Amino acid sequence: MNIAQQASALLRAHGPAAEAEAAARIRACEAGRREDEAEDWRKIQRVIRELRQ
Repeated sequence: MNIAQQASALLRAHGPAAEAEAAARIRACEAGRREDEAEDWRKIQRVIRELRQ
């Protein structure tokens, strides 16, 4: 699944809380020192912001 698809799926699943969910996943990845995965979540978060505009 690509970034845009993941962002859309997160929006469908979490609605207005999707961006907060992405932020929580970013923090979890950073805490686990999974920087590549955290960067993917940052991209997803940016797409969510764009979709909500």
